[in-house]
Amino acid sequence: MNIYVGNLAFELAEEELRQAFEEFGEVSSAKLITDKFSGKPRGFGFVEMPDDSQGNAAIAGLDGKDVKGRALRVSQARPRENSGGGGNRD
Repeated sequence: MNIYVGNLAFELAEEELRQAFEEFGEVSSAKLITDKFSGKPRGFGFVEMPDDSQGNAAIAGLDGKDVKGRALRVSQARPRENSGGGGNRD
């Protein structure tokens, strides 16, 4: 299960994100999203958990939880939509 985690404190490390989710089960990956130009955190990330029941437990247990002064927003990630952007097509 791919899980979206939003409203993250900018000083949170990927390892801290992983540890928060490991309380609920096995974590395949934890990734903080950064700005491609500045390299600074954008305040959200994704966690991959191979077991859906553990993923659902993590969502229920962490959504709204205060971590480093910020209330997490945790939900099942939606598939990326093709934005169709990319320039002028005359």
